[in-house]
Amino acid sequence: MIKLTVVDRNGTEQKLEIPEEINLNLMEVLKASDYEILANCGGMALCATCHVQVLEGLDQLPEPQDQEMDMLDTLPNAGSDSRLACQLRINEQLEGIKVKIKGDLV
Repeated sequence: MIKLTVVDRNGTEQKLEIPEEINLNLMEVLKASDYEILANCGGMALCATCHVQVLEGLDQLPEPQDQEMDMLDTLPNAGSDSRLACQLRINEQLEGIKVKIKGDLV
């Protein structure tokens, strides 16, 4: 099981346990866990509505690809610890990370 922590927009923390063999990305898991994430583009790194801030474990994640970086560059509240949840595949690299949901709901 992959264990990670999610902080919602209200500051509420919840620990999630996700089966390693699940073939999903973090955005899909967050939506399935009833977090409010629009994911307008369906996970194509084209809308940034699944923007998360990585509070812990950023150094263990793969480097963002150019398309993700380009989209993050359009966000006024993105920082060096920002990622798009749709671009983070559920695997052992996510073990122990802590993310805060930042994406817009509009």
